[in-house]
Amino acid sequence: MRLIAFFAVVSVATFIANPSRAQDAAAGEKVFTKCKVCHVADVDTNKIGPSLHGVIGRTAGTHPDFKYSEAMIAAGKSGVVWDEPTLTTYLHDPKAKVKGTKMAFPGLKKDEDVANVIAYLKQFSQ
Repeated sequence: MRLIAFFAVVSVATFIANPSRAQDAAAGEKVFTKCKVCHVADVDTNKIGPSLHGVIGRTAGTHPDFKYSEAMIAAGKSGVVWDEPTLTTYLHDPKAKVKGTKMAFPGLKKDEDVANVIAYLKQFSQ
């Protein structure tokens, strides 16, 4: 009986401490409206910022026909690839992840918003 109670407590504690970040592409599309001033994801077109179409798996600073900052080019050369963990860090605080980036956006503060934007971007990266 004590063993069952122990595992029940551990399970609840784990659930509370590590809430799953369910990704919702529809919610991410709404959050992405903050990004649309500079970026497009559904088609491969550069705007003020580079196209985010196919961004998942892309090396930082490498989208064709976009003039990146030296900092972003250096990030790519150092091995930064836009995967989920890297995008999560970057979207929270772009200037902390890539010091010297031209991106003026301060970042998304809510984990849920970041996860949802990544889900939205995944639709256009397959």
